[in-house]
Amino acid sequence: MATRGPRIQAQWHLPWLFFLCSITCVLCVSPSKVPRLGVRGPYGARNHDGEVKLQSLASSHQKFRTFYYNQTLDHFNYRPESYKTFHQRYVLSFKHWRGPNTMAPIFVYLGEESSLNDDLGYIGILSDNAARFGALQVYIEHRFYGESIPFVSRDEALKDANLRGYFSSAQTLADYAEVILHIKKKYSADSSPVIVFGGSYGGMLAAWFRLKYPHVALGALASSAPVLYFDNITPSNGYYTVVTKDFKESSESCYETIKQSWFEIDKVAAKADGLSILQKKFNTCKPLEAAAELKNFLDSLFSVAAQYDRPPRYPVDLVCKGIDSAPEGSDVLDRIFSGVAAYFGKKPCYNLDAFFSAETLDGWSWQTCSELVIPIGRGSNDTMFPADPFDLKEYIEECKRTFGVPPRPHWITTYYGGHHFKEVLRRFGSNIIFSNGLRDPYSSGGVLENISDGILAVYTTKGAHCMDLLPATIGDPEWVVLQRNIEIEIINGWILKYYQDLLENSI
Repeated sequence: MATRGPRIQAQWHLPWLFFLCSITCVLCVSPSKVPRLGVRGPYGARNHDGEVKLQSLASSHQKFRTFYYNQTLDHFNYRPESYKTFHQRYVLSFKHWRGPNTMAPIFVYLGEESSLNDDLGYIGILSDNAARFGALQVYIEHRFYGESIPFVSRDEALKDANLRGYFSSAQTLADYAEVILHIKKKYSADSSPVIVFGGSYGGMLAAWFRLKYPHVALGALASSAPVLYFDNITPSNGYYTVVTKDFKESSESCYETIKQSWFEIDKVAAKADGLSILQKKFNTCKPLEAAAELKNFLDSLFSVAAQYDRPPRYPVDLVCKGIDSAPEGSDVLDRIFSGVAAYFGKKPCYNLDAFFSAETLDGWSWQTCSELVIPIGRGSNDTMFPADPFDLKEYIEECKRTFGVPPRPHWITTYYGGHHFKEVLRRFGSNIIFSNGLRDPYSSGGVLENISDGILAVYTTKGAHCMDLLPATIGDPEWVVLQRNIEIEIINGWILKYYQDLLENSI
C-alpha cells in the first residue's frame, strides 16, 4: 500500500512538523479546448495595475550565457534526413558552480511548450538554491519553440507535415539527454550529479526523463505534472471538478452566478440581435460570430484563474469579488462581466483571444493532436460549466481536419506507462518528486501519494499550478516555503547518497 506524508517528515527529520495542518507530504471535446499546461500562466509580468512581476533576487543577478547545440533532427532512425541538425538553444549560469573537481551538481531545467525567454528569471527554484549546492544551472529550450525550431520559421515548421513529425516528447527527451551529456563532457563534469526540474508539461518531461534516462539524471522534480491524465486513468471531469470546487469555496453566490450564466448567454444569443447585445454587454473588441466564442472565453478565464490561483493576486477570489460586488440590480450577465473586468482591469474593450501566445497555442495544438491526448470533459451536472463530454471520435476528426493525421491516444501510456503506475514504479523507479497544489485543476491527474521511498509526492492544499518553481519572495505563504524546503531536503539526500556511493566504490 502507498505510504503517506508523515513518513517523509520523519524520514527527513524536518523541523516544521507544526505546519502539517497546511501541507500534506506524500511523496473538452476538441484539442483546441484542452486547457493549456505551462508554468507561467497566461500573462507576462504586469505592472502595478495587475499581476506582480515575479523574478527571484538570485536570478536577477545571474550572468546567463547562451549557447546553441547542433541537435540531431531524428534520434530514432537512420535515414539520411535523420542526421540533419538544427540549433537548439540552452543557457548556462556558472555563478555558483564549484566546478567539476568538487563534483558539484548540475541543475537542469527542461523547457516546456514555450520560448526559453519565458523561463529565465521566472523559474526561481534553480537560482534560489544554486549557491547552497554550488550548482551549475542549465536551461534547455524545447524543440519547435523559441529559437530551437528546425530550419525554418515556426509557422512554416508547423505547416510542414514531414518536419512536424519530429515534434514529439520522445525526440525532446533525447535532445535533453544529448545536451546534458555534451555539457558534462565539455566541462569535464562526468562525475557531477544531474537533477532535472520541470513544471506542468515540463514536469511530465522531467519524470519521464528520469525513467527513460536514469544514467543521465540522478533525480527529478516534476511539478504539477498530470502524468495520469491519459488513457482514461483519471476521470475526464477531474479538471473542471477542481475548477468548480475552487470557485465554490471562494463564494457560493459567485459559483451559482457562473452556473446560471451559460443558459443566460444562450437565451440572449437566440434573439434576433442577440450577438450584438452580448458584444455590447461584454464590451468585446470584435463582433461576436457565435455565442460559443464568448462561452469559450469565459471557460478559459475561470479555468486559468483556478489553475494559476496564486498569491498575492488570488485570481479566483478576484473574479468572485467582482461578480459579487456588481451594482445592485445587475442581471446575471452583468455580474459575470463585472468579474471579467475585475480580472483584466478596466480596458477600452476585451479581447476574447487574450490567453497565451500564438506560439504556445499553435505548438500545443499539434502536441495534443499527436500524442498528448488529455481526455478532459464534463458531464451534465457535475460542474458549474455546461455539459461537454469528451468524445474521442470527434477529437480524432478535428485533429485530422487540422493536421491531416489522427492522434495516438494510447501512445503516452504505451511509451511512458501510466496504467498500474504504482505497482510498476514501486518495482523499478526511484528519485522522483511529484509536487502539486490541490487548487490546481491539473492536480486531479497528478501523483498525490508516495509510491515508494524513492517516488515521493509533496502537495499543498492551498497551492496552485507550479508554485514551488517560482522565485522565493519575502511574502510567500508558510505552506509554499515548507513545500520547497521539503523538496530541497529530499534532493539534498539524493546527492549525499550519490557522493557516499562514489566514496564506497572508490575504496
